[in-house]
Amino acid sequence: EQKRAVVDTYCRHNYRILDTFLVPRRAEPTVTVYPAKTQPLQHHNLLVCSVTGFYPGHVEVRWFRNGQEEAAGVVSTGLIPNGDWTFQTMVMLETVPQSGEVYSCRVEHPSLTSPVTVEWRARSESAQGKMMSGVGGFVLGLLFVAVGLFIYFKNQKGRPALQPTGLLS
Repeated sequence: EQKRAVVDTYCRHNYRILDTFLVPRRAEPTVTVYPAKTQPLQHHNLLVCSVTGFYPGHVEVRWFRNGQEEAAGVVSTGLIPNGDWTFQTMVMLETVPQSGEVYSCRVEHPSLTSPVTVEWRARSESAQGKMMSGVGGFVLGLLFVAVGLFIYFKNQKGRPALQPTGLLS
């Protein structure tokens, strides 16, 4: 017990001296937000805020719905070491998303100069369908234009250049 106390005293003393010369290591977190299930709106779901690859291990994660902080229904995995001296955590919000709502996950960490906020917007299936229809129509339109230009230029190469004809020739 006495040896342990002596080692503890000297180690702590030496650590405090050396700590002043060390540059603190910092790694910024990567933040992603996604629903746990692809449920239609107005059904119970979990929104997941995944915060990965950060160091040191202190991080603050908060959920907001339409700008108002959500405290109820928030569940966290706690701090999980990655094995490479960085950490990760997942903070989930139990909710029933309604169309038009905006959910935000705000992360504060010592490596960041300002908090990182990632948004997730609740969209109805019809809104998602309209968006996909628009994207599909745009891609199809580009395809038709490309094929048309290809055919046009291919036909132009096979024709001889027109010679001017008229009264003066």
